[in-house]
Amino acid sequence: METTLNPRAEPKTGRRRSIWFRGLSEVGRWRLLSFGIALILIYVVIALVGPELAPYGPNATNAKATLQPPSSDFWFGTDKFGRDIFSRVLYATRLDLGIAFSVALSAFLIGATIGGLSGYFGGGVDDVVMRVVDVLLAFPAFILAMALTGILGDTVPNVIAAISIAYIPYFVRLTRGEMLRVRTRQYADAAVGVGNPRWRVMLVHLLPNSLTPAFIQVTLVLGWAILDAAGLAFLGLGITPPTAEWGVMVAEGAQRIITGEWWTWLFPGVAIVIIAFAFSIVGDGLRDLLAREER
Repeated sequence: METTLNPRAEPKTGRRRSIWFRGLSEVGRWRLLSFGIALILIYVVIALVGPELAPYGPNATNAKATLQPPSSDFWFGTDKFGRDIFSRVLYATRLDLGIAFSVALSAFLIGATIGGLSGYFGGGVDDVVMRVVDVLLAFPAFILAMALTGILGDTVPNVIAAISIAYIPYFVRLTRGEMLRVRTRQYADAAVGVGNPRWRVMLVHLLPNSLTPAFIQVTLVLGWAILDAAGLAFLGLGITPPTAEWGVMVAEGAQRIITGEWWTWLFPGVAIVIIAFAFSIVGDGLRDLLAREER
């Protein structure tokens, strides 16, 4: 007796294989996300306690130990002034993470507030806000931060302000888009129907439900802010020597590449790459989780 095969039916082995690979993918995604979070926590701990554990001061010079390679006395070697690079990397961790979190928090608070107001009230205010956002987004964030730093000056608060302004438009656009989506929901109409003023509906009922993409964007901006701060310092537009900052140290070490003192730029450069990678994979992992929840 002949049997008819249904071409649309998936073989059991194929279904099992699909479920198996999907499960492995989920496990891998969670492991990568956990790995990124662990790296960030390690950096946060270093930022909190590192300067107290540093064997030398960040600007303590030693004329007898200039350009020493890594050793038991100087774990990461010394620079041309005899300063201990390991100690400077520890101090720079607190400064660079402080800049990154300040930038992300400032850009998030200002951008989310403006985006929420613009998306909820609409009209002429929304048109003006979005035209300004379009103008700012026409420039790459780093180029805009360079221009603003050149105008404001090279102090730490000015660097934070310049990079924050460069990333505010991202949060404005994200929050506005979410606000346009949630303001038509039934619970929004119900909140208005029971007598809540419009500002209360926007701040209490709608804005908290519009911030999920912005929260994910925060993790990405943290990594971008560190790269931007280091890039500005490398170009001489941001934080300047002798401050212990990763970009400053890479800029000073770049002058020694030809002469072979690789340790002067390698260790601060690796510190930048690792933390930027950690924030990137955490942001990507959270975005994947959000996309899976919305399916």
